[in-house]
Amino acid sequence: MDLRIFTEPQQGASYDTLRTVAKAAEDLGYDAFFRSDHYLKMGDADGLPGPSDAWITLAGLARETRRIRLGTLVTSATFRHPGVLAIEVAQVDAMSGGRVEFGFGAGWFEAEHTAYGIPFPAERFPRFEEQLAIVTGLWSTPVGETFSFAGEHYTLTDSPALPKPAQPRVPVIIGGMGAKRTPRLAARYATEFNVPFQSAEASAAQFDRVRKAAKDAGRDPLDITFSNALVACVGASDAEVARRAAAIGREVDELKANGLAGSPDEVVEKIGRYAEIAGTSRIYLQILDLSDLDHLELIATRVMSRLG
Repeated sequence: MDLRIFTEPQQGASYDTLRTVAKAAEDLGYDAFFRSDHYLKMGDADGLPGPSDAWITLAGLARETRRIRLGTLVTSATFRHPGVLAIEVAQVDAMSGGRVEFGFGAGWFEAEHTAYGIPFPAERFPRFEEQLAIVTGLWSTPVGETFSFAGEHYTLTDSPALPKPAQPRVPVIIGGMGAKRTPRLAARYATEFNVPFQSAEASAAQFDRVRKAAKDAGRDPLDITFSNALVACVGASDAEVARRAAAIGREVDELKANGLAGSPDEVVEKIGRYAEIAGTSRIYLQILDLSDLDHLELIATRVMSRLG
């Protein structure tokens, strides 16, 4: 079971804070550092000092870390043209020495688009599907050949399809609970399929849809990694759990029901349920209090150390 750190910087985090968390995660042995791709805070957070761009952040971290993998959960297709996005991700992959993973989604948060003058198309999924074809097509085109694409929303003509990522194939993460189109796209493009903030039972049902879609497409479902994203709130005592829950404005009982909360023993047991019921082999720990590095250390020493 891989454990990865997943941050939500739109709620309030400077680059320096994210760098500190990423380097701590690397030193503590976590598999990866991921961040969301949003430009507007949600809920009661103050969001200060303001939004940061996901790929600019990861470019910086690519040069300031050595081992840990870096990615988005998930990049919004509404924020960037696919040709530009392919260049950005390939460049950050090269800057990191081949440690990038590309989480990609259709986009959903209309308010952040309105706030920053970004068009919010009514039909986002067809654009997302074309973007997937373009980004992966640009990356996979052999050097010296060109890539062209003619779709309803995007047209590329004789692109040199450069630069190339450092990795022969950048891992592509697709996720969500869509019952038909999402599993179909995952079967075609995904290295990993992620279900965020759902129970083990709901995750199992969605993973089964993706496995079926993969088989229908002639692909071995074992080629796909299945993962979950879950909020983390772990404490060595009940008082510590309560303190960490209060710090992120949540209730302990709610966190235990919907996330990974409680003592290390409770969290290890719940992670085991995701593995047993859903076949989960990777979990993104949503860390909402980025000032609490002791939280990361506790999880590393008393949870991660017990996972095979």
